[in-house]
Amino acid sequence: MRIDEFLPESDATHSYEIRIEAPPTAVRRALLEVNLADDLVVRTLLRLRGLPRRATTWAGLEQLGFIRLANEPDELLLGIIGRFWTLTGHLVAVDADGFREHKDPGYAKAAWNFTILPDGNGTRLGTETRVLCSDEASRVRFRRYWKVVGPFSGLIRKRILRQATKGLDR
Repeated sequence: MRIDEFLPESDATHSYEIRIEAPPTAVRRALLEVNLADDLVVRTLLRLRGLPRRATTWAGLEQLGFIRLANEPDELLLGIIGRFWTLTGHLVAVDADGFREHKDPGYAKAAWNFTILPDGNGTRLGTETRVLCSDEASRVRFRRYWKVVGPFSGLIRKRILRQATKGLDR
């Protein structure tokens, strides 16, 4: 997976997966059509974090600072660098090479993927988030932040997986 190329090590890793009775091409299309604003819980959590309305689509996430690191038939990978534990996030604008090379102290890199893999007559749709902090001070800050935010982040990712299955009903 491309996530291994961009963030082979991590201080925090969380993954979720579901099996869907549909071909990978249909699941990928449904995933890309997910609008986070369609889910009240997700929309509320994003607003509480202070993210604007445009953060509810894939293109909107990229406008906010997420970098598209890979867009393969079997994996969509986004990355972001910042001080997530601060109110503004102090995001760093980089391209894919800059994401790989960034090592400035006081920051964390996060990679967030979705995998779309054939599984018999269906598809395994998974998501994994990895975070790597650049130094011990940022690691301590991130861990405090993640104790509060992590469960909600996981809930968002699980609900995105569910929303993709609803997109197959259209």
